[in-house]
Amino acid sequence: MTRITGRSAFLSLLKDEGITHLFGNPGTTELPIMHALKDHPELTYVMAMQESLVVAMADGFNRASGRLVACNVHVAPGLGNAMGSLYNAHFTGTPLILTAGQQEQGHGLMEPLLYGPLVRMAEPLVKWAVEVTRLEDLPRIVRRAAKIATTPPTGPVFISLPGDILNAEADIELGRSTRVDARVAPSAEALDALAKRILSAERPVIVVGDEIVKSNAHDEAALLASRLGCPVYQQTVDCGAHFVSDHPCYMGALPRNQQQTSKILGAYDLLIVLGSDPVRMSVHSEHEPLPYGIPIVQIGLVDNDLAKNFPAEIALKADVRETLRVLVPAIESAGGPSLGKLALDRIESLKPRNWSANRERLVREISQKKGAVPIDPDWVALQVVDALPSNVILVDEGLTSSRRMSALRAHRDRYGYHQMASGGIGWGLPASVGASLANPDRPVVCYSGDGSAMYSIQSLWTAAHHNLPLTVVLLNNSGYRIIKQRLQAFHGSRHFVGMDFREPSIDFAGIARSLGVRATRVCEGDKLLDILSSAIERRAPELIEVLVDDAV
Repeated sequence: MTRITGRSAFLSLLKDEGITHLFGNPGTTELPIMHALKDHPELTYVMAMQESLVVAMADGFNRASGRLVACNVHVAPGLGNAMGSLYNAHFTGTPLILTAGQQEQGHGLMEPLLYGPLVRMAEPLVKWAVEVTRLEDLPRIVRRAAKIATTPPTGPVFISLPGDILNAEADIELGRSTRVDARVAPSAEALDALAKRILSAERPVIVVGDEIVKSNAHDEAALLASRLGCPVYQQTVDCGAHFVSDHPCYMGALPRNQQQTSKILGAYDLLIVLGSDPVRMSVHSEHEPLPYGIPIVQIGLVDNDLAKNFPAEIALKADVRETLRVLVPAIESAGGPSLGKLALDRIESLKPRNWSANRERLVREISQKKGAVPIDPDWVALQVVDALPSNVILVDEGLTSSRRMSALRAHRDRYGYHQMASGGIGWGLPASVGASLANPDRPVVCYSGDGSAMYSIQSLWTAAHHNLPLTVVLLNNSGYRIIKQRLQAFHGSRHFVGMDFREPSIDFAGIARSLGVRATRVCEGDKLLDILSSAIERRAPELIEVLVDDAV
């Protein structure tokens, strides 16, 4: 056993679990941790200027690397501030250890300033929440938290750290790290049944989701599509790079519109769902997103997604990659030479309407908007895509201004594209900071709307403080355009109350400069490509504010 303080034990445990960066915003109850950091120089403390940013940065770090992350916030108000970002992390199953300083045990009974029931506050959005009540239990709790967070279905966990625990000293054993290998494949019987069911379909279609990224199954999913010759769509919430875009079978993402998605999928007689909640929607509709009675087979480790809203003929709780590694040979063997010819014919029929063909048509259409005044946001998206180097990581929260982004920018890298998964805005800027910290050798571009940016603009200070190779492209349409569009579409009204950023207008370039970031305001579209390319090449924090058309 080792004589050690709770604060030092906590940091030692994080490091042993693979944590390299601790994201935080300190307060009085976190001072023991801040005091101990001097003895743990290998651990980089990343300060964000509000707790929602703290969690979003950690979330972005994980999503761009796949590594376990940790962050620390300040008692009840700090945890409350963090909840929106924790909600995002919940939907992407981010393996994240969130901790908060807590008032000393016994002192909380007096209901002092900042005190709150932290465990109960966190529980709805985490896999496990606990408060440490004995220093001797701290190693077991941190080890269990890391194990739970990283075991599929992965997700955030929460630990409340009372001040007296952090300041106490005892002889304790720190234990060892555990990782659960959940890369399981289905039984031989289940595999045989699945292969036969897929081969019996005349018009199968594949829908892929986030587990493709988590299980690193891009090559295997592409091979399944090639062997069947069937079309592939991304799930309606296309929050990541879930398939190789320029594969001839790839058709794009399903729209978050119930009628449109149902019409698309109505052309097929079997829906093959790979690691996905395939048709999660945004707004209510009287129409179902799937055609009535469409047969479904589904593979994934997130059991809540399996047959969640629609029954599946076959639902296998199994790792997507490991399953496809044995499923594809089984299909090839059972299908024989005739399947190969059928697949080639199917692929040939897809080429005129697949993602690549649609992209060519879309580029021609958007190119007609060159020189438009004010600048067309679709034109901006095309210029950004043309400026991106091959190794870039793109964090996309442009909302209405990025409606064409996933149709223009090809996904080829499991960590190369990220979008919010929950619908809660303000995630993109801090997430891009985390993504850059996780990948110091890769440029990162954040593509953001003005409304989203104002939720988390102070993230730029952290980018400047760490001198990150991060370029922020901020599209300024002076308001919440998506809300205006929906007010007009759903209620037939153009009475836009509380939706404009005017009187006064916002100088985003000026804000960026005040936070230590180089900034440029662009009003003419013909200069945009050169400005973007130069900014990315400088490999330093920079913001490019583009004034775009605000028409609804």
